[in-house]
Amino acid sequence: MPDRHTLAETEQATRERVQHLPLDFAASHALLSLYRAANAVRGHLTNNVLRPHDLTWTGFLVLWTLWIWDSMETRDIAESVGISKGTLTGVAKTLAARDLIERIPSTEDRRLVNLKLSPTGLELMEEIYPEFNKTESRIVGDLDARQLETMTSALRTLVETSERD
Repeated sequence: MPDRHTLAETEQATRERVQHLPLDFAASHALLSLYRAANAVRGHLTNNVLRPHDLTWTGFLVLWTLWIWDSMETRDIAESVGISKGTLTGVAKTLAARDLIERIPSTEDRRLVNLKLSPTGLELMEEIYPEFNKTESRIVGDLDARQLETMTSALRTLVETSERD
């Protein structure tokens, strides 16, 4: 569901609220746009692609991570997805109950557990990801190739800067 205020209205209200502070409004507006875009895209993909498969955004990210990297230790998955280990525990229980992932105890340290996609999870990802990507393509469809390349490059720079700092 879209925010009830437009992006321009939110930028203007922000400027009015904090105009007395020495702020970098260009940076603020850029990242406000990034947050809004991320939330809008996430909501659209969740509602139109994931929900019909009874998946949450976080559940999908865990499945996608395991699909790309095969088996991973739980703490590494949590870090990669950007969630706490506690949150991952709940998500993993749900995915395991649906037979989408398998838990593999470590042979070196019984406290550690690896997760991997089950055959059912692999099937689901093979089914759902083309639909997910088709929706991704529609979302960026109004950008020409140059705009898409520029946006991707700029976002990579933001990620690299944030991870470096």
